[in-house]
Amino acid sequence: MKLQQLETNRLLLRGWNDSDLDMFYRINSDPQVMEFFPALLNREQSNHLAQRIRDHFKQYGWCFWAVEEKFSQKFIGMVGLATITFSAEGIEPGQIEIGWRLSRERWGQGFATEAAEASLNFAFKTIAAPEILSFTTIKNLRSQAVMKRLGMQHVGNFNHPKVASDSPVYPHVLYKLKANQWRKKQTQIASNTF
Repeated sequence: MKLQQLETNRLLLRGWNDSDLDMFYRINSDPQVMEFFPALLNREQSNHLAQRIRDHFKQYGWCFWAVEEKFSQKFIGMVGLATITFSAEGIEPGQIEIGWRLSRERWGQGFATEAAEASLNFAFKTIAAPEILSFTTIKNLRSQAVMKRLGMQHVGNFNHPKVASDSPVYPHVLYKLKANQWRKKQTQIASNTF
């Protein structure tokens, strides 16, 4: 399957290089970045995650893209789409989620939203997804703010089956965006530019 590459004004969403792995490990072992995940990742776990993402690309042609800042030509994290592998309230295996994880130095600059918008454009135009899901722990307000900026709607809460029930990040929020909602938003944006 040919890898799809995406581009925005400031970012290149591309396939993964071995040279990305050091920075990816720094991101995955940063306590602030991983505050709302069950645990920090060690080097082996970080590399394993990157390999799983690469394998998903080989199968589908898309996944969590490596995000490169054009100006600096530096890898700054990952943003993109993945096939969901678990069941929970409002979620079925095989549905597609959107997610992001960027280095702390790049927070607050709109990069997550910019890359996620390109990913949604790809999801709805290129692979014709009927809807896209996103979820995070209830306390992760920063990620929920990105979901809202993308036009996603909060549709409920669930307990993540892959997280220990005694973990503070066990309860999650679920957001969804349907293709027709996304198309309506794109039409409104286009009409406001004239």
